[in-house]
Amino acid sequence: MISLVFVVAAYLIGSLSFAVIVSRAMGLADPRSFGSGNPGATNVLRSGKKIAALLTLLGDGAKGWLAVWLATLLQADYAIGERTLAGVALAVVVGHMWPVLFGFKGGKGVATAAGVLFALHAWMGLATLGVWLGVAAIFRISSLAALTAALAAPVFCWLWLPGKQALFGAVLVISALLIRRHKSNILNLLAGTEGRIGTKASPPEA
Repeated sequence: MISLVFVVAAYLIGSLSFAVIVSRAMGLADPRSFGSGNPGATNVLRSGKKIAALLTLLGDGAKGWLAVWLATLLQADYAIGERTLAGVALAVVVGHMWPVLFGFKGGKGVATAAGVLFALHAWMGLATLGVWLGVAAIFRISSLAALTAALAAPVFCWLWLPGKQALFGAVLVISALLIRRHKSNILNLLAGTEGRIGTKASPPEA
């Protein structure tokens, strides 16, 4: 029962869509109404407000880290096993992608997944972030960087968390979900029409 409580709590934490929350607080258009329509930091950046994008990135990353960190902190007190921790890691990302608080229309989960990786193992998080930054710096395409990092994350998990089968499975599923959520981006990449980082979106129609 306690395992279910932690998993549900993680899902609810993940359901806090900071792209929408920050945009509303700063009087910006709903990020689901312009650009890619994705409530994430990259699309918020298209509004032209860098601080809003930064706050979105930090918020979405922090909630992924917080859910796993809390479960790890309370692991001994509530006898939380590896499977429950894996469930928490997966639930917070699923919450971001399909948030009950925002009509189940969420983001792609890149920042939240990064927060999860950092909470599970700092070096794993840094290595995955390094892949994202490297690809983003070279190609200036956020989705390509995210897809490459998603492919690398299970490899890093296998290296830094050997023998942790449940956690490896969770990271593998999270990576698969990230790739699936980028389906339209993959098609755009193949067509050569994918937008680049910093491209400002046209204002939404009235």
